Amino acid sequence: MQLTNRTAETNRTAETARAAERAGTAQAPRTAETARAADGPVTATYWMDHAWLGTHVEPDVTVEVAGGRIAGVRTGVRTPPPGATVLRGLTLPGLANTHSHAFHRALRATVQVGTGTFWTWRELMYQVASRLTPDSYFDLARATYAEMALAGITAVGEFHYLHHAPGGTPYADPNAMGEALIAAAADAGIRITLLDTAYLAAGFGEPPNRHQLRFSDTTADAWAERASLLKGGDHALIGAAIHSVRAVPADQLATVARWAEEREAPLHVHLSEQLAENDACLAAHGRTPTRLLADHGVLGPRTTGVHNTHLTQEDIALLGSSSTGTCMCPTTERDLADGIGPAVALQKAGSPLSLGSDSHAVIDLFEEARAMELNERLRTHIRGHWTAAALLRAASADGHAALGRPDAGVLEPGAPADLTTIALDSVRTAGPVPRLAAETAVFAASAADVRHTVVAGRHIVRDGRHTLVEDVPGALAAAMAALHG
Repeated sequence: MQLTNRTAETNRTAETARAAERAGTAQAPRTAETARAADGPVTATYWMDHAWLGTHVEPDVTVEVAGGRIAGVRTGVRTPPPGATVLRGLTLPGLANTHSHAFHRALRATVQVGTGTFWTWRELMYQVASRLTPDSYFDLARATYAEMALAGITAVGEFHYLHHAPGGTPYADPNAMGEALIAAAADAGIRITLLDTAYLAAGFGEPPNRHQLRFSDTTADAWAERASLLKGGDHALIGAAIHSVRAVPADQLATVARWAEEREAPLHVHLSEQLAENDACLAAHGRTPTRLLADHGVLGPRTTGVHNTHLTQEDIALLGSSSTGTCMCPTTERDLADGIGPAVALQKAGSPLSLGSDSHAVIDLFEEARAMELNERLRTHIRGHWTAAALLRAASADGHAALGRPDAGVLEPGAPADLTTIALDSVRTAGPVPRLAAETAVFAASAADVRHTVVAGRHIVRDGRHTLVEDVPGALAAAMAALHG
């Protein structure tokens, strides 16, 4: 099927959804079945003048792709083989954005006026959430995921809690919003782990407020019943999330954890992002949020705590000893004045680190990686807490593992053929010798330096241009104008 035919099909589906919405019905405009289909397994050869092989930069590397996976890696290939696609710069494993709220992209700049706290920012976020439909959410998410592809991100963990129509009425398809996100990722050419989120309460012992009604399934059992209807695919995995200990009553935490365990699915949770949440949890349960999660069987190697900012030493030990992961989101944590989490101590205790752009104040995993290191330098007055290699691993392999793809994030045979290439001749990256290209990537490069993104062997971004979404800035502007207009 040609791209024009696919676009026409998408437009027809969108128009049908808009007509239904005008008629007062609520349905999903797109599902995974109406997403842009893949054209079959890819067989290709990519030649890289420099590649990051996990421990060092290697020149003159060829990666052979079969069935969307890496079939072979050869070094010392001085010239591109016949028919090979040339990737000039530094090629890395595709990046993993472990924590995303796609609709927060519509908040960029609009929330930077005036002063306030996380809690005042949240009121503005609710306003945007109240305006979204399955159709407008698809448009915004598609553009946001395309921006991620342009930033070298090949997989996203979408922490999804915007489930129902305003007022809490389910759509005809109860997973209309989640299906829109799955379809948006397919259209943008990236992988998604949809972390379907239980969000049942406004706080400890408090029912959902009027904004949160569209987030809530009323009980964890009802959440599990709806989430069980979601279906993944080649590009989509289905996971679970607990929004926070304030949003899921303690006696229902185990239901969500059990759902994820039965499916061997990733389980994520916002954890101790705000001191106010810690104080409220102590008042309600006499224990920290981390201890509460531990007592209800939530922690473990498939679980990732997002932020993990305000922790006690016991909390750190609980997370580390259970191999619960930590997703740091430094650009959001500083944007919302959350604080600096104890990432070094968590990793030393045994908690694997990953990175996310969260609220999308910017979408740039290189910035997230260096911000984690630079935050620690400011806090401790010491440089060099992580090597460039360790930070790249957090942005790739460990992020993919947190999203349920432990075989991804490496340039090795058998791994998914997901690649990102950054320029080594931009104004930010020119000058350092190639053997320092990893340090250049982490400490100097930005998303603007990404030249190529390959997902499952397909060239999604070529020479800095998205091959599936023709005008990403225009798509972002149109999606945001529809919400703010």
